[in-house]
Parts: sequence; C-alpha cells; structure tokens
Amino acid sequence: MNEQAWLLDWILAITLVLLAWQVLSITDLFKAIVLFITTGLIMAFTWVRLEAVDIALAEAAIGAGLTGVLFLTTLSHLSSPRGSGHQPDPTHTQENQDNEPR
Repeated sequence: MNEQAWLLDWILAITLVLLAWQVLSITDLFKAIVLFITTGLIMAFTWVRLEAVDIALAEAAIGAGLTGVLFLTTLSHLSSPRGSGHQPDPTHTQENQDNEPR
C-alpha cells in the first residue's frame, strides 16, 4: 500500500470518529440527522476502500438513505401541531365574522 492510500484511510477513520462524536453530542435534531446521513455515506465509502462493495451498497441504501428519510419524516411529524385538523387562525375567524350579513 502506498502513502496516499494510508493517508486516505487515516482521514476516513478520523472523519468517521469525529462525525460520530458530533452526531451524539449535537442538540439540534435536524443537524444530527444530516450528520447521521453524512456518517452513513462516509462509512459506505470506507466499505468500498475495504473492497466490500455489497456492504457499501447496503450501507448507502439502508443506513444513509432509508433511515435518513425515516428520521426526517419523523422529525417533520414531531414539529407539526398535534391534533387531527388544522387550528384556525384567530384573526382569520374574526374577519369572517365581521363580513357576515346580519
């Protein structure tokens, strides 16, 4: 193995450790999800470097792609208002009452 390959392997290893630490320590959920997806993609590239292309494809598709989409969907449901319907705007209902014929 030449020097450039060793350097790339070390950069991948350090990047994975730093990204994993960031995912675990960050408080903003959206940023944590984006970093999780990034970690999955870097991990897939690491599997390619280890000549395990089948595992790399699974990591990219399931680990980064599907799980990331599920996390983002869950986050959007967590940030939406609860209840079955949309709560009317109080100013909008007041305008409607003023315009109704009596």
